[in-house]
Amino acid sequence: MIRTFDAIIVGAGQAGPALAGRLTGLGKTVAIIERHLVGGTCVNTGCKPTKTLVASASVARYAQRGADYGVGVGQITIDMPVVAARAQKVILDSRKGNEDWLASMPGLTLIRGHARFTGPRRIEVDGETLEAPQVFLNVGGRASIPDFPGVDQVDYLTNSTIIPLQIVPEHLVVVGGSYIGLEFAQMYRRFGAEVTIVEKNTRLVSREDEDVSAEIRAFLEAEGIAVRTDACCITLAKHGSGVKVGVDCTEGAPEVVGTHVLLAVGRRPNTDDLGLDAAGIEIDDKGYIKVDDHLKTTADGVWAMGDCNGKGAFTHTAWNDYEIVAANLLDGEDRKVSDRILGYALYVDPPLGRVGMTETQARKSGRPLLISKRLMTRVGRAVEKAETWGFMKIVADAETKKILGAAILGTGGDEAIHGILDMMNADASIGTLQWAVPIHPTVSELIPTVVGDLKPAS
Repeated sequence: MIRTFDAIIVGAGQAGPALAGRLTGLGKTVAIIERHLVGGTCVNTGCKPTKTLVASASVARYAQRGADYGVGVGQITIDMPVVAARAQKVILDSRKGNEDWLASMPGLTLIRGHARFTGPRRIEVDGETLEAPQVFLNVGGRASIPDFPGVDQVDYLTNSTIIPLQIVPEHLVVVGGSYIGLEFAQMYRRFGAEVTIVEKNTRLVSREDEDVSAEIRAFLEAEGIAVRTDACCITLAKHGSGVKVGVDCTEGAPEVVGTHVLLAVGRRPNTDDLGLDAAGIEIDDKGYIKVDDHLKTTADGVWAMGDCNGKGAFTHTAWNDYEIVAANLLDGEDRKVSDRILGYALYVDPPLGRVGMTETQARKSGRPLLISKRLMTRVGRAVEKAETWGFMKIVADAETKKILGAAILGTGGDEAIHGILDMMNADASIGTLQWAVPIHPTVSELIPTVVGDLKPAS
């Protein structure tokens, strides 16, 4: 017997429940299939719990720096079970909120189990067959485990398994010097661990401009984090103290011994056991589902949203995928992924807020550029808070006078970047932003000043 619905959604991450809400609100019957935890990565192993841990680490850092502000705080201690319990509560509360939301939708059936296609728009879950004229994939991703020699011989942590950790490692070795790795590295250093970052590239967060990478490395090292770049041959092996990580770097000791190792070398989509071939759904060489500008897959009546489509690895891009699909299918609009101006943040402290092109990308485009940069030592708000690492940088097109991209690496950078992101979305010229009158004292108040300092690129 086949159960039929108006729509089937596979995955209850960020995009799936929101789309289910729109569809059931129109009186449609919807099945949403979830094999693990409602809420997806953001709620269970990503943004929510990690930023909760970051908040605890920030409080620890403020306490450690109390004397800098004339505040005596005494001996600083970290109660890791309480820290972990805070994160767990945020997870459970958020997950329950999502589950209650789904339960409130008339016409929605939540099915627990692993979904596999058996044909076009036909899915089997634990022996039951479901069918619908429209299918939406929101299956997310997971930590990528590299094939380092010895990886199968040691105990390692991932971004998921490190969250409930009840202890502060004596020495945490973080393999991977990008967004996830750097956040956990700084966090656990502030909790009291010795931390070493191992990165195969010549610099940290290599997708960013060199000045951004260098500044991030500088303030991480200033906190006592060891950084090993150019690790061209990473190996893992058991050691009496925990784990031995072979790095074979161009300088320094050829190996690092830690009590714990965190693998943070990227993500992979959850597309390898969905029976996509049976439905005529194509994937690329990295496993991401191929979609067009409207998020349609290569199979009629099937769309893919969120991390699994390779169009964005963030909660906000997954949500925007939902918005695009809903607007096009239900509101008669013509929204496209290519219209999206991508912004994101790296939640080290101070944070990096980014939007649009990097300076490197803009220079490679060959267009005439205007560039401006201001150190955070010249931003009053940063000076007042004694948080002067970083800088603000804007890149604009010299002919169109439109902003191409910006980076704010500094206190409040993850919030202040939105002033630039909004102007870019409004397609406003630099003159419009230059004549804004922001509030003093803030980080954002310097944005018009930085715009006014734009000069032709040398």
